[in-house]
Amino acid sequence: MKRKKKKIFKKKGKVIKDLTRNIFKILNEDSTKFYNYKQIAGKLGVSDTDGKTQILKKLAELTATKKIKEIDRGKYQINEDRKYSIGTLDVTSSGNGYFISDDYEDDIFIPNINLGKGLHGDVVRAYVYQRKRSKKLEADVVEVIERAKTEFVGVLQKSKNFGFVICDNHKMYADIFISQNKMNGAEHGDKVQATISDWPENSKNPFGKITTVLGKPGDHDTEMHSILLEYDLPYEFEPEVEKEAQNLPIEITEDEIAKRRDMRGDLTFTIDPKDAKDFDDALSFTKLENGNYEIGIHIADVSHYLQPKTILDDEAYERATSVYLVDRVVPMLPEMLSNGVCSLRPNEEKLTFSAVFEINEKAQIVGEWFGRTVTYSDQRFAYEEAQSIIENVKLSDNVKPYTMPADISITDVSYEVKPEVVEATLKLDELAKILRKKRMKAGAISFDRVEVKFNLDEEANPIGVFFKTSKDANKLIEEFMLLANRKVAEFIGFSKGKATNKTFVYRVHDEPNIEKLASLQNIISKFGYKINTDTKESTSESLNQLLNDVNGKAESNMIETLTIRSMSKAVYTTQNIGHYGLAFDYYSHFTSPIRRYPDVMTHRLLQHYLDGGDSPKAEIYEEKCKHSSKREELASKAERSSIKYMQVKYMQDHKDEIFDGVITGVTEWGIYVEISANKCEGMVRIRDIKSDYYIFDEEQYAIVGQSTKHLYQLGDDVKVQVKKTDLERKHLDFNLIED
Repeated sequence: MKRKKKKIFKKKGKVIKDLTRNIFKILNEDSTKFYNYKQIAGKLGVSDTDGKTQILKKLAELTATKKIKEIDRGKYQINEDRKYSIGTLDVTSSGNGYFISDDYEDDIFIPNINLGKGLHGDVVRAYVYQRKRSKKLEADVVEVIERAKTEFVGVLQKSKNFGFVICDNHKMYADIFISQNKMNGAEHGDKVQATISDWPENSKNPFGKITTVLGKPGDHDTEMHSILLEYDLPYEFEPEVEKEAQNLPIEITEDEIAKRRDMRGDLTFTIDPKDAKDFDDALSFTKLENGNYEIGIHIADVSHYLQPKTILDDEAYERATSVYLVDRVVPMLPEMLSNGVCSLRPNEEKLTFSAVFEINEKAQIVGEWFGRTVTYSDQRFAYEEAQSIIENVKLSDNVKPYTMPADISITDVSYEVKPEVVEATLKLDELAKILRKKRMKAGAISFDRVEVKFNLDEEANPIGVFFKTSKDANKLIEEFMLLANRKVAEFIGFSKGKATNKTFVYRVHDEPNIEKLASLQNIISKFGYKINTDTKESTSESLNQLLNDVNGKAESNMIETLTIRSMSKAVYTTQNIGHYGLAFDYYSHFTSPIRRYPDVMTHRLLQHYLDGGDSPKAEIYEEKCKHSSKREELASKAERSSIKYMQVKYMQDHKDEIFDGVITGVTEWGIYVEISANKCEGMVRIRDIKSDYYIFDEEQYAIVGQSTKHLYQLGDDVKVQVKKTDLERKHLDFNLIED
């Protein structure tokens, strides 16, 4: 009897990481050259037989799909007949994506199967092709050039020897595989932060490790920290940053005062929110003998303390902005600076950077001066207090002391405001109204949106919702801050009737996209409104008329939101194109260096030019501008996410109530309804509407009952009740209360 031969199983070699991407990288180095598999293996440092076999198989696969071509036997070259472009990947919550590239006017659809391990925001190389049947363009990601992010927040689903992190971000379509030895002590169900370390060629899921255990889902601090980390925003300073801040010399010396314009004797005060802790701007007011007024806009001189090439400056640049969540502020600067030495607190001398104007009774600028100063704030106002003066006192020759009502006093005790401060407040209000009127006449868009605010208990639970509106006191500060920002930009960017081409940091806002305006017109026409887009002037005028007409109406918040979405985004750049929304040809950010890094750059450049310096390289500042714009957008998303979280949390205690609402969105899955009383928005799913079988009608912005032909249309008033609150997803589901 023959003995059976013993089977010998050859151990499989290690899978080569990112093989497709690395082959493309080699072939793309010089598209005119060709390589055989041995040359490619040599460049990849692969010498074993199994590795070379993997390369041969991959080359055959890429040749078969015509992503590369075999120009001679065993010689491979990039296939330039195919259209490759570099762009950004935009992944949708459905798991598909869009390729955004300067090479194409429109975004190009990418089915999920063609994402090629690309994630939302990644810079990728894609092959763009035309589908045979529809003739529409589609794209296929062939290389990930740069990851937008590798850290994600989610919940750990743990098995015996491994786990997966299910990411909070709906645009992250792949769960992250975590091996047992990379869980960092996390338990099943914990909210964690995970970092992607690898994505093997033969794996559906990226591999990663848990870097931070945040806590249990639903816990308040856990969710707030999760929001910050999801958008790559820090929530504390490293010890070395705090240490450097604490070691800063903060004494205002006589030598330093001698270098500055001394304005400590000028009547100066701040107007800020009642709960503000950092005051980065103040106004001074002096009546001149010629009948004009000298008005100073004084800004904390952060750049005096924040020196380039220091740990503090590096941290401030990286953060680029303070972040304002519902229950907390994550500052750009350590508290010692933001709430202490740089804050223009009352009855304290401060180093400031100032824009000082001589203004006549018609609010015309007669003279201007820019430079470093030392100031002393005589009074701190909350907006409510300044508003009380504006509403209750008339400007006359006999202005008397004003006693502040106890119910709005920031000290919770009635106190007397000196006549000169009352007069200054009233005159500044009068001039601000003239400035605003001029600005609106020039074509500025008036977005006086209602802000949703929460009353919180000691444990930061929302116990009430209120709306914050902009009144005369808010607009007073706004107009003088806008004046300083505009005039600083003009001072640097415009001289002797023409642009100077000096490198500077501008805040620009492009004209609205005509297609977005057309889409807005389609929607607002359902409510009887219209806009005129024939000219730039008619567009501005009709948009203002629209915002005025919808004010106070049920559909106002929805239409204001849609109008804002039709606008371009304001960004920082060295390339000035003006600010459409404000109707300014030149505009910068100068007035908030405690909370915005671009303002720090503006201060540095302004002082550089005041000292007679030459124009620095624009490329360096342009890169910093792009970084600042990106960080600002992330902060804005985090702020909106925290509001959504609080709205869901607030509605958890109101499940038995019936609310009046308005339909703010219509999709094939259901209708979005915003509750009028608190602006909380949730979804009524089509499957939950029992009175009929409803189908989405895109043209009518409605869902239509197939038996009754009844419409639920964008803007309709409805009644809803909370069906489900989901804190982790920050989502509300409503039941529709039907007649």
